[in-house]
Amino acid sequence: MTWIFLVVGLVLLVVGADLLVKGAARLAGSFGIPALVIGLTVVAFGTSAPELAVSVKAAYSGQAELAIANVVGSNIFNVLFILGAAAMISPLIISRQLIRQDVPIMVLISVVALLMTLDGNITRLEAGVLFAGLLGYTWFLFRQGKAKGADTVDEEVEAMLKAKVPAWQNVLLVIGGLILLVLGARWLVESAVEIARAWGVNEAVIGLTIVAAGTSLPEVVTSIVATVRGERDIAVGNVVGSNIFNILCVLGLSGLVSPVPLLAGAQMAMVDIPVMVGVALLCVPLFFIGSVLNRIEGLLFMLLYVAYTWYLVAMALKEAYLPELQQGILYGLLPLVVLYVVASFIHDRLKNRQLPQ
Repeated sequence: MTWIFLVVGLVLLVVGADLLVKGAARLAGSFGIPALVIGLTVVAFGTSAPELAVSVKAAYSGQAELAIANVVGSNIFNVLFILGAAAMISPLIISRQLIRQDVPIMVLISVVALLMTLDGNITRLEAGVLFAGLLGYTWFLFRQGKAKGADTVDEEVEAMLKAKVPAWQNVLLVIGGLILLVLGARWLVESAVEIARAWGVNEAVIGLTIVAAGTSLPEVVTSIVATVRGERDIAVGNVVGSNIFNILCVLGLSGLVSPVPLLAGAQMAMVDIPVMVGVALLCVPLFFIGSVLNRIEGLLFMLLYVAYTWYLVAMALKEAYLPELQQGILYGLLPLVVLYVVASFIHDRLKNRQLPQ
């Protein structure tokens, strides 16, 4: 029954987020709010609504480490699994704005989160700083989008606003979406805690794996569908934007509502959050080289995610082969990734030199 509640909770989160986005977007449009603002706020909030609902519920209920684990695990999953899978389907195009602006911001706030958790927790004041960062970032995007004009408006947002639906139906969608999100978050958090106790592992491990992957389902669907449709730049932008939102909004709001500081245990502070920062940093050279994430790089991302998840499970279950697995990752997989990045960078520089000026 616990597993059934876990799956049902995940389904309710995804459905609830979709209903909430549709209803809130149309209501905002009926009040004359521009499609650009709706896209930057309502739709951005909606894709990360499952993470927000779960982390806020966990923080408010006293599972303070699960709140951080969900965000950290989701950010790692978003880059390594989602971008890895999408790039293996079709090479992903990286826009200039992502390389120059959004990816550096993702790296910066990941480092900020790392620094905040060095003392083992995120206080309410630190959470307030993160949430203030969200407000500033949204304002910056709005000003930037307004300066660029209508080209920045998402076609899906425009199509959503064109649908003529009575206001009362949109209100029902919002209320229904919120109810499903609350129920889904409650069942998912309670099920995750029960599974962790049954397996004899830390709640953070469940948060970093099952819960993180489950709450990232909207990003999985959005990015894979965009890649199949040929909208290969949207897939990357969706993941980077979601990661920024997860840290600034989900961590920030969770820390503000939590009765105690959000807990980051020794493993979280020494392993998982540094992995999140390392994954964000890895995006910088790979996105810069040729402005494309190719299939080989997608495969590398997927291998890194499998290795990370395998390590988490082996450590939680205290497997005898854990030292050998650690050595394989540290002295095998990670040097392979570094060697590939260096070789790709050198090849890219040589190719650019040979191009006619």
